[in-house]
Amino acid sequence: MADLQQTTTFDDRDGWIWLDGEMVPWRDARVHVLTHALHYASSVFEGQRAYNGEIFKLREHSERLRKSSSLLGFELPWSVDEINAACEEVLKVNGFVDAYMRPVAWRGSESMGVAPGRTKPHLAIAAWEWGKYYDPRKSQDGIRLDIAPWRRPAPYTAPTESKAAGLYMICTLSKQHAEQRGYDDALMFDWRGRVAEATGANVFFVKENKLHTPTPDCFLDGITRRTIMELADRRGIEVDERPIWPEELESFEQMFLTGTAVEVTPVKSVGPWNFEVGEMTRQISRDYDDLVHGRIPNE
Repeated sequence: MADLQQTTTFDDRDGWIWLDGEMVPWRDARVHVLTHALHYASSVFEGQRAYNGEIFKLREHSERLRKSSSLLGFELPWSVDEINAACEEVLKVNGFVDAYMRPVAWRGSESMGVAPGRTKPHLAIAAWEWGKYYDPRKSQDGIRLDIAPWRRPAPYTAPTESKAAGLYMICTLSKQHAEQRGYDDALMFDWRGRVAEATGANVFFVKENKLHTPTPDCFLDGITRRTIMELADRRGIEVDERPIWPEELESFEQMFLTGTAVEVTPVKSVGPWNFEVGEMTRQISRDYDDLVHGRIPNE
């Protein structure tokens, strides 16, 4: 992964982080060890990117952040407009033009126990320069996915519409397992055994000049995912959003991942199934790159 973890840790670097309404030095943005979120995963977050000084789909990300916290039972006292303004301020004060941004909200340390009690909501926003999520060469030639040992939970067992930190625990385990086996990432099935998503990205398949993507009924309907569907519609490409079973994978010609971090990344194999990095995948990738850089209208 092409980030800064190889040279510095995320708690020890220069810069500024917006924390509960104030801009504080990066190293001073800390919470107590008895913060409720650390013990009971009462935390939600967003991942968003800035291109050429503009944060892509900022309002949609801020709206989802507030929705996510509400689904976990705590309301943020900051409006969408206030969150947007804070994100823009973070980008400006750090002097970034192209950057990855991480707003994160959580319950504080006023109470300790499974029930949140009188905990107060907190919000922090950080940004850093971050290139390709995967190795740049692999991002062009296609990545290799393992089959995850964990499955996405049923919507009646977890708040699956929320971008909740706790829901990513099985993603961490699955990606770690894949990397230990020499893969770049993992494809996750859902509790029924259907194709769901990768560990941090949605999935699309190509067959006979048509896109196929799983119905997001137990995982996030990603903002990038919806953007790709809009771009496909502009080109007259039909998108079939439906249940997809693993048995179908051998019939698909192409596959790619979508997400804020991964952008549009082609996949050349999933377990025993192989795919070509074809023209439709490359065209969708070019269209997305043009959109986020302002070369085509963002409607």
